[in-house]
Amino acid sequence: GTRFLKRGANSEGDVANEVETEQILCDASVMSFSAGSYSSYVQVRGSVPLYWSQDISTMIPKPPITLDQADPFAHIAALHFDQMLQRFGSPIIILNLVKEREKRKHERILSEELVGAVTYLNQFLPPEHAIVYIPWDMAKYTKSKLCNVLDRLNVIAESVVKKTGFFVNRPDSYCSILRPDEKWNELGGFVVPTGRLQTGVLRTNCVDCLDRTNTAQFMVGKCALAYQLYSLGLIDKPNLQFDTDAVRLFEELYEDHGDTLSLQYGGSQLVHRVKTYRKIAPWTQHSKDIMQTLSRYYSNAFSDADRQDSINLFLGVFQPAEGKPHLWELPTDFYLHHKNTMSLSQTRRSYTYWWTQGVLNHLPLPYDEVTCTENRRKLIVKKFHKYEEEIDIHNEFFRPYELSSFDDTFCLAMTNSIRDFMPKNVGIDPSPFTVRKPDETGKSVVGNKNNREETVLQRKTAASAPPPPSEEAASSSSEDDSGTDKEDEGAVSQRSTPVKMTDTSDNVKITEVRKLRCSCSLYDLYFYPLLLHRFVQLGQNQHKQDKSSQQLCSKHHLDGVINIIHISSFSQDNIYEVQPPKVDKKSIDIFHAHIQAGRGTMQPLIKEDILMYREYIRNRYM
Repeated sequence: GTRFLKRGANSEGDVANEVETEQILCDASVMSFSAGSYSSYVQVRGSVPLYWSQDISTMIPKPPITLDQADPFAHIAALHFDQMLQRFGSPIIILNLVKEREKRKHERILSEELVGAVTYLNQFLPPEHAIVYIPWDMAKYTKSKLCNVLDRLNVIAESVVKKTGFFVNRPDSYCSILRPDEKWNELGGFVVPTGRLQTGVLRTNCVDCLDRTNTAQFMVGKCALAYQLYSLGLIDKPNLQFDTDAVRLFEELYEDHGDTLSLQYGGSQLVHRVKTYRKIAPWTQHSKDIMQTLSRYYSNAFSDADRQDSINLFLGVFQPAEGKPHLWELPTDFYLHHKNTMSLSQTRRSYTYWWTQGVLNHLPLPYDEVTCTENRRKLIVKKFHKYEEEIDIHNEFFRPYELSSFDDTFCLAMTNSIRDFMPKNVGIDPSPFTVRKPDETGKSVVGNKNNREETVLQRKTAASAPPPPSEEAASSSSEDDSGTDKEDEGAVSQRSTPVKMTDTSDNVKITEVRKLRCSCSLYDLYFYPLLLHRFVQLGQNQHKQDKSSQQLCSKHHLDGVINIIHISSFSQDNIYEVQPPKVDKKSIDIFHAHIQAGRGTMQPLIKEDILMYREYIRNRYM
């Protein structure tokens, strides 16, 4: 439903704005669903499981919170947490971000009622499976200048992930056994011979379950992502830092996720984002926040009722029938969402044994996933062919046996540090787990016109240029070219990478330009004649000269510059014809082994592979 029209829980224990978020990590080196490596982590958000609502007829930004029914035995909360124990197992961890200190009671009403409900339910559960309740006033810490909100959330996230664990479909890697990390040994969950299972779940809530909840879920997901990457052997330690390309992508993923939920439930995008709580948001973000707040207020006041009717019709909550009133004729949709209120229940649930029979016998594993007679009755057996497209969705979507290129798989416009600024270490360390900040470049990102032009030119150069040659190759090429004409050498040296001029006087600029013309870097000797050669080739093809004259002309003009060596593995490489390279037998064997691994047939390690791995471990860690 929508924000102010659907609050709290209904008579069956279902809560408003309940969303199960699962982050899945896939190792794309083996594109097979049966033989590939996968990891996932699940967390949940949802409204406070109580009977409460807000009256929007007064047209004020924050309508007062009202508890609609007294529930001394936590009947509604018991139904809700019974569902969670069946779906996720134990422990159930509640992270309550609602305000606790207010001049006038508003959000604190929900906190006090939720504490009482959890305390009542826990007294009947075994201590090892009790519901964990973590209250934290996030709004209060945000206003404080002495506290860092995300540092505190990171501490909470570490404790949560250690209790629940995560899912991975492969056993612990050999390097984790050789060098066990301290945090890895404290990890919870359920360990099986084929990997790990997540037991329990984190349930995060604030009043709306939008802004504060999304930031908290991002921090917990970031902590879980570090463990997932570590379990697949992609990082050395289960720790990820901000200002890395991997965390930038992950943050954008969660913000898109939060925007989608906020548009559906609140009528606008997120108002407070991760950068807001990091206190690094630009000053233009404040005006955007004001517009999002006004948009949310307008939607809640004027368009939520129509959207709620559409949701009721789309989800089948309201089903039209002859002789019944139309959807727009109903005075309220209360009885559509609270079906049990229309009839008296014949069986009353126990106030003490509030869980479903058999749930506690299988904890910490969820009751819905264990092998028992009750669950077997729910299974639907369908006979199908192995290679049907509607069944094998993984192969249909990823197409593991199709040859693909890196540029087609990953979009160049995705979030990365090079798109916003040019780091110094991008050519030295291209890892997505390296911290890169704008101040590492030695200049402001939004500087003057010369700085911006220089940054753009550097981006283009870094994106299109081949790697610079080694020192030995460069020195040999410079010795071979010692007898070249000085004019050609001067013409080449003028095309070097631009240098930032900090002094404003014209004399200093002229002096530096002269020095620039006299200098000739090794990188320019390699790169710019290559561009000239390619330019000459295109011009000759455009004028339709014969191939022999092209070779003579190209050789005549380029003999005095440098000896060109193709950097491509193609013997003929231009815009008109391409001859594929010859593949040796070793490369063909590697490709066939990759195909067999995708089908689930793994080749045994030979003695050379084991010795190579031991040498790698010895050189890096010993």
